[in-house]
Amino acid sequence: MSRRPTRRFADTGSIPFVGSLHPKSRPSPLLSLGLVVGAFLIIGYVYHGSGGRSAADIFSRLEGSASCTAELHRALPVLKKAYGDNMRKVLHVGPDTCSVVSKLLKEEDAEAWGIEPYDIDETDSNCKALVHKGIVRVADIKFPLPYRSKSFSLVVVSDAVDYLSPRYLNKTLPELARVATDGLVILSGYPGQQRVKVAELSKFGRPAKLRSSSWWVRFFIQTSLEENETATKKFEQAAAKRSYKPTCQIFHLKSLLR
Repeated sequence: MSRRPTRRFADTGSIPFVGSLHPKSRPSPLLSLGLVVGAFLIIGYVYHGSGGRSAADIFSRLEGSASCTAELHRALPVLKKAYGDNMRKVLHVGPDTCSVVSKLLKEEDAEAWGIEPYDIDETDSNCKALVHKGIVRVADIKFPLPYRSKSFSLVVVSDAVDYLSPRYLNKTLPELARVATDGLVILSGYPGQQRVKVAELSKFGRPAKLRSSSWWVRFFIQTSLEENETATKKFEQAAAKRSYKPTCQIFHLKSLLR
């Protein structure tokens, strides 16, 4: 877990429109030219938004796998309904935490901090500013966090625990719960869900271990973490009203401290 993973989009398949052509049909030169120009426009758009990354990086993002951090952006309005004022002082732990923190800071009277578990090799000026101010830190979550107990009302974790072995989970999860007053929210991928290509495994140090909800429940019990039934119920009710169906497993846990 020494390097930061490549930022990824959900799997969108191959280049748009190409697969829709009949295999036996012969496209006109103008249509072929249009497809080529369209592909370059898409690449240019993503390239511009990525801070000048290479074409290989861009296609890696377009063809990348599911991200629970991307899912978190969709889940934030539902989390706000479930936790109310407890969302006013939040710590996010996971890759691309600058984007999550920036979104939270736009809320009125909101405080947010972030921990990036991987080295930030390429990032934008906004993220650099957050790191410079100490709002976002780069830290290995296998070790104690640099915060006092009950420093945050809520700790939200995405795309981080899936890369920890049970040995480190035994230390990390209680540590994450230690710095939370009201609860701990964990977003984890579903078993069988596409995540990281073989060529990218070295960037993480180990492949993601996607575990079932029953595995996580047993593990929470072993580490003395309890489900926050009140928050879970409120989240489910808010999700139903918004017709929101998570693509990642979302667990709501109580803090270890009372």
